[in-house]
Parts: sequence; C-alpha cells; structure tokens
Amino acid sequence: MKTTRPFLSRPWLRVAVLGLGLATGCTHTAASTSGGRPLDSRARARAYLEENQPEKALGLLRELHLQAPNDLDVARTLTEAQVKAGHTDAWITELQGRIAASESAVDQYMLGLALFSRARDAGAPAVAAFERAIALSPDTAEYHYRLGLARLESEQYAAAVEPLRRATTLAPERAGWRLPLAKALHRTGDASGAVVALGAVVRGRPTPAEVTTARALMEQIADPFSGFPKAAEPKLEEGLRYLRDLDAPQHSILAFEEILQDYPDLAVVHALLGLAYQRLDDAGRAVDEFKQAIERAPRDGKNQLYLGELYLARQRPDAAREAFEKAVALHPLLDEAWFQLGDLHLERRDLNAARDAFTVAVSLQPDAVPPRGKLALVYQLEGDFASAERELRRVVEKDPENMEFSLRLGLLFTDQALKASRPEARKTAAGEAERWLSKVLEAQPENAVASRALQQLKAQ
Repeated sequence: MKTTRPFLSRPWLRVAVLGLGLATGCTHTAASTSGGRPLDSRARARAYLEENQPEKALGLLRELHLQAPNDLDVARTLTEAQVKAGHTDAWITELQGRIAASESAVDQYMLGLALFSRARDAGAPAVAAFERAIALSPDTAEYHYRLGLARLESEQYAAAVEPLRRATTLAPERAGWRLPLAKALHRTGDASGAVVALGAVVRGRPTPAEVTTARALMEQIADPFSGFPKAAEPKLEEGLRYLRDLDAPQHSILAFEEILQDYPDLAVVHALLGLAYQRLDDAGRAVDEFKQAIERAPRDGKNQLYLGELYLARQRPDAAREAFEKAVALHPLLDEAWFQLGDLHLERRDLNAARDAFTVAVSLQPDAVPPRGKLALVYQLEGDFASAERELRRVVEKDPENMEFSLRLGLLFTDQALKASRPEARKTAAGEAERWLSKVLEAQPENAVASRALQQLKAQ
C-alpha cells in the first residue's frame, strides 16, 4: 500500500509566511555583482540573506523600507532578516512601539510575520495582527493570504478558506496561492473545490516545488486505496505482483476477481482488472471494467485516464479526448493525460488548446523532453520562433548530444530564414540554421532531412 507525503507542515508554512529563500545559488560575489553588473540594494540584501549574512542585509533593508514604507516585498524581507539575525523579540517590540505611536497596515503586517516566527505566538497573536492589517487595508491581497496561512497553521481550516479565497480573487495571477486554499478546502470536506484550485495552480506555470506540493495534496484527495479492506490486502498484493512484476495478467485477473467476489464495489480493483484485460488485448472487457470503476468512483480521474489511453490505442481519438479532458478536470496532476490531450489537439490543428495542454505538461515534468519538444512545435507553427527556440535550447543545453533537437533547431532557423522579410534577420537566421544543421551532419552524415534543409538555405 502506498503512503502519502506530508503537506503544508509547520516548517513549510513558516517559510511561506516569511518568504524565506527568495534567491538561490548565491555566492559571496553575488551580493555585489550579477553578470559583471552591480546589483541594486534589494538584490544585494537578498543575496546576503542567502549567504546567511542577515546583519549585512539589515542596513540595506532598513534604508529601502524608509524609502518605500508600503513596499510589501521589502517589508517581508526586512522581517526575515530580523528573524535570521536573532532580533525577533527586539523587532516585535519596535513594531509594537511604532503601532502605538502611529498605526499602519504595513507595521501590523510585519508584526504578524514576526509573531508567526515564534511558536508561542504563531496562532492567535499573529492572526490578530494580520486581521488588523486587513482592517486598515482591506483590498491588499497579501494581507488576506498571510491571514489564511496563519489560520491554516492553527488548523482553523474553515476560517482559513475565506481569506485565502479573497487573496486569490484580489491577485488571480498568483496561482501558487491556491495551494493553501486547496489544502483548506480539502480539510473542510470540499474535495471538488480543492481540485478546482489545484487545476488553477497547474495552469499557472507552477514552480517545481509547487508541483511537488500539489501532487502530495492530490494524492490525499484522490487516494484510490483509501478505505481499502485490510482482509483483501494480501490478495491485492498478489494480483499487483502478477501484473506489475511478473507480467502474468491471467494470474492477476484471478486474484482481482477473487477480491471482487467479496467486495464488488471496489473501484480500484475494477480499474486494475481493466488494466490486466488491456494487457491481454481484450479491449471489450477492459472498457467494461474501466466503466465500472468510473461508476463506483466518479471523482477519480485516473480511471478516465485509463479509458482514454485504451480508446487512443483503438484509434478512437474523439472518445479518447473526451476521456482525457474528464481526467484532467478530476485530477489536474495527470501529466500523461495533459500530454495526450496536447497531441490530440495538435492533430486537429487546434494550436491554442495544444499549447495550453503542453504548457501544463512541461510544468508538471520540466525535465521531460517529449512535452517540451511538442510545445516548441506548437510555437513554431504559430510563428512564435523565439518561444520555440527557447524550448528547444532548454533541451540541447542539458543534452548537447541530442541530435534530434539540434536538428529541430536547425529546421526552426531554416523556417525563420525563409520567412524573414528583412535581409539582416534572414542572414542571422540562416547562419544559425547552417551552424545547427552542420552539427547534425557531422554526427550523422547520412541525415537526409538536414542535408535538404542545408541545400534549401543555399538555394535561397
């Protein structure tokens, strides 16, 4: 039986509230230069924090805060520096004095951040400070977000929903903010709402860390083995071993059918039975079992994925597309469903839909080559050569010996050269095309595609 990973534990929330780790990979020189150019004060302060030199950052941040007292990024980073430098108590006292003299929403916000960093004050005191900040500035999305996180940390899940929802309404571009909203919705029993929130996260170009968090939560929401009867677990393991490890689907079918004799409504067993029949190329029985799984667990997107893959293998693209669309609506973290959807949209020349699907697939699997290659193709077909080049270069920079993508770059620049209206742009693109095509021909002298493209360039 699989186990689920922890989600939004106390350390995660503390980091989220303080905004720790704003920069990564900095060295000592990063605090003064970037690419040979001096950094501004804000970037230098962040670099010092990454180098664990908060005292150096504090002088810069205090000056920045004086210059821009309503800049929440500066306010948050200043509080982070105070906490990292061990000045939390003194900073809280200073903020309380400032508030007593002349209250401001930003001071209440920083007070809430500082209080949250102390275990004894992470509940009601921090919540009260964020609530006061909202009272003073009700349309500031950041304040609602931090209040929601503080309530979530205090396990006040129902109370966390409203401020988190308000934050995402005020700042819809902050897709990552929907992660704690999804957690709160899930904990209050609104699984459908949580899935919708996760769907917005994956469509918002999430970071790898956000994808990891989203996957962990989705595993909790859609665990097909939740509530599985313990008495049937040995037979389940037997069936899985036959199907997964021994490639003996006939034996796995016997094990799964034996379970269903006692527990006929176990959706996950019907799904496994469908996979076993699919392995035996018995499409009719497989479809029947997948549909039974869907009937018994209509909110499980994986069953729709299995059905879509079977339809696709049977050359039924319309039925497959419908199943994949249902799959990602129910389970937005199914990267294979997004990839197949992109392919099906691409075949229909629906480039907008294909781009959207492949963009999600790339976000979910940033190191996977196929979705990035397909996304580059869509950009090229749309005439967005810069975006296509960016995606292709991401692959060849990691894998310089990837001749397929080197060829793709050569063909992209060839296409760009042939379509360029300005002589200078045509010359530049042709030079890049020749460079990449020549690289391919050095490694693969018989590559006919590269040879034809090179001849086409020379003939223009």
